[in-house]
Amino acid sequence: MKDLGLLKYFLGIEVAQNNEGIFLYQRKYTLDIISEVGCLGSKPATFSMEQQQKLALSKQPLLTDPKRYRRLIGRLIYLLVTHPDLTYDVHVLSQFMQKPIIDHWDSAMRVVYYLKGTLGQGVFLSSNSDLKLHGWCDSDWGMCTLTRRSVGGWFITLGISPVSWRTKK
Repeated sequence: MKDLGLLKYFLGIEVAQNNEGIFLYQRKYTLDIISEVGCLGSKPATFSMEQQQKLALSKQPLLTDPKRYRRLIGRLIYLLVTHPDLTYDVHVLSQFMQKPIIDHWDSAMRVVYYLKGTLGQGVFLSSNSDLKLHGWCDSDWGMCTLTRRSVGGWFITLGISPVSWRTKK
């Protein structure tokens, strides 16, 4: 076995280490997503999804290339490793992978525009915070427009470091 030095890049996740802790981010991966959908020259969005936006199945024609939508959503799912702020948005968008329409693509593109403005964001794992476990949860009763099921989510930190987050129907 040989020492390869400090970890800097692993499975698409960039790692920055110092005395304060470890910062995990996916700048290169995010730029690849932005480039793949052709948005490098576009303006960033200040938020990823309209607050009261309701996506649903409709009679609109399907996207001409649904594989492109599926690929984008798959890439966004992997990006959740370092972007807990997108958990709900990707949860909503992933419900339409079977029959995506233009509205779904436009909403996914809004997430990409948001990513353009958050390239340096990630998850910071502090080396000197207290080891108290904190958790937050929220739910909305019967608000899924497709199934009328409730959607809940949680976010758990150990000290100031996020360790678990999820949105679930």
